[in-house]
Amino acid sequence: MGTQKTPYVNRKNHYDTLLKKQKQTIGFISLLRLIVFVSGLSFTIFFYLRTTYYLSLLILVTTIITFITLAIKHSKIKRNKIRCSILCKINENCLKRINNNWKDFSDNGDDFSDENHSYSKDLDIFGNNSLFQWINTCITYLGRQKLKDSLSAPIYNTDEIHKRQEAIKELAGNIGWTQRFAAEAILSENKNHNPGELLEWVKDKNEFFLKPLVITVIRLLPIITLSLMVLSFVFSKVSYRIPLLAIVIQIILLLVGYKEVSRNLDTVYKYKDSIFIYNKLLMHIEKKTFTSEYLIKLKEKLVNKDGMNASFQIKKLVNLVTVISDRRNMYYLPINILLLWDYQCLINLQKFKKKSGSSLATWIDVIGEIESLNSLSIISYEHPDWAMPKFKDGSPIFDAKNLGHPLLGSNRVYNDIRIERSQNVLLITGSNMSGKSTLLRTTGINLVLAYAGAPVCAQSFNCSIMDIYTCMRTSDNLEKNISSFYAELLRIKKLVNATKNKTPIFFLLDEIFKGTNSIDRHTGAKILVAKLSTENALGFVSTHDLELGDIETTNKRVKNYHLKEYYKDDKLYFDYKLRHGVSTTRNALYLMKMAGLDIPPDIELPK
Repeated sequence: MGTQKTPYVNRKNHYDTLLKKQKQTIGFISLLRLIVFVSGLSFTIFFYLRTTYYLSLLILVTTIITFITLAIKHSKIKRNKIRCSILCKINENCLKRINNNWKDFSDNGDDFSDENHSYSKDLDIFGNNSLFQWINTCITYLGRQKLKDSLSAPIYNTDEIHKRQEAIKELAGNIGWTQRFAAEAILSENKNHNPGELLEWVKDKNEFFLKPLVITVIRLLPIITLSLMVLSFVFSKVSYRIPLLAIVIQIILLLVGYKEVSRNLDTVYKYKDSIFIYNKLLMHIEKKTFTSEYLIKLKEKLVNKDGMNASFQIKKLVNLVTVISDRRNMYYLPINILLLWDYQCLINLQKFKKKSGSSLATWIDVIGEIESLNSLSIISYEHPDWAMPKFKDGSPIFDAKNLGHPLLGSNRVYNDIRIERSQNVLLITGSNMSGKSTLLRTTGINLVLAYAGAPVCAQSFNCSIMDIYTCMRTSDNLEKNISSFYAELLRIKKLVNATKNKTPIFFLLDEIFKGTNSIDRHTGAKILVAKLSTENALGFVSTHDLELGDIETTNKRVKNYHLKEYYKDDKLYFDYKLRHGVSTTRNALYLMKMAGLDIPPDIELPK
């Protein structure tokens, strides 16, 4: 299947070239600043000593203006250099993903792993070598949460999935925009903080500081104090004790409200980097014109009833945070005492809370949703020949042509799979290492992508909305005193209970009841298969027990398939292709011999 390697290479080369030019420009400006400073200072002193004061002053002012202009230019180019470096890294990671070298990506979503989830552990949705690690480009806390939810807890109906598909295709066609969006998020040093505390703070309004009388007093008192200071300095009749008393009153006011002020201002300062980056990301979204309905609806959430954009509103918070950041400056204390600056900031913060605070959660949610969609759009961009799933109402169905595992790269093998209500249980037999577990995971992980609105690794893909349940990896839990067999029973119990609901079920059961003896395993498997075949459910049951293939003769809803191996030049090979019927081969003894176990000569090995 095709990829988009060349555009990534071209983009990386472009940013590499740009990065070299920026480094050269930064070096040149640094040298120029030094020359301006030294020469300007020298000429200023030279003409001053020659008593040409006006010319000396003109040179000094010109030097200062030029130096500041160069400093601003230098700072801007340095920020662009950092952004350019990030874009280089983004495209480098894209190339790694295309070349199937993505398994060293740092964010694998392991913090989302859940032993009790109905399918995420079995299908490698989170953790090392997972679906999340493969596609995730989310940086913000809510972006990661949104992607996690779309992969493990999708609540979209068919109409919503179709709209998400269009949005993902649109974003895939705007790779430059999505990469710059990701770069802006990465620029934040404190990007992955849970904004819960900030959102709670926004809801916590103190109406006292919004009262007109309180605002008037806080605004006027510093003006009166400063006026008294000027008057006492100009007119000797005005005692210095009067402005001093006013200052003491202001200090007392600051001490009285210190707890409330600190609680508010410290919370905002804690999220300073996040607020700055939210502002940048909101501006990036607002500047983009979208065509898909889903993205248009998301963008509309960034405009309030008065027609003000989110970036315009949050900019006020950004300006406040910038001012609040100076609280750690040594010059802040006298300014705070003279101007009641903490209270001025607190009043403005309360005004922001009242006017825009209720919208902040929506803005951050939109950012997270677009980050999540950007991650999924990578699949559409890098694999334009993968199918966009089609959904069918009514009787549940799973129908895929040339279905492969999305994480296996060039090693994947494709199979045609069709399951419908008339034959709703596929019983898969096969020898060890023949690919039964991988086949089950292939169907499951593609369903997860389908329900998220993403393309799937197939030529065509038709399915119904179904809840996914798996039982593939179970292990002992010493902490809870649960054996692997009992853990398996608990998962099967969840599945059976789920079949009582209205939503159809898609199940994947791998080597069921493997923790017990062969007689009980065989009996239990027959009972469970019979039960599932009568429910509103579709799925796979894989097994080593070839005897279970007899179920097909008495239950027309069960269909036998198998995977086989073959031997060539005394070596074992697998083709991982799905075939009708029960497996006719076995390889356990051969694998035992390969592992070093001596097999008696009277026992015939498979050929």
